[in-house]
Amino acid sequence: MADLVVDPDRCVGAGHCVRLAPELFDQDPVTGVVVGRGGAADPLDGDALREAVALCPSGALRWGGPSAS
Repeated sequence: MADLVVDPDRCVGAGHCVRLAPELFDQDPVTGVVVGRGGAADPLDGDALREAVALCPSGALRWGGPSAS
């Protein structure tokens, strides 16, 4: 199982993640930057989650761990 890495410093606020997987993501109401709702996710958990990671235009979402690039 891979960890879902959410990097708010890279986020451009496109909102694809919130639209596709609102149970895992939210956006800061002022900046629009992604806020992870916490927890670990598995890439096999669902199409919406995989699509959210794939569609992230800034690379703020990715699979891996703290040292993944």
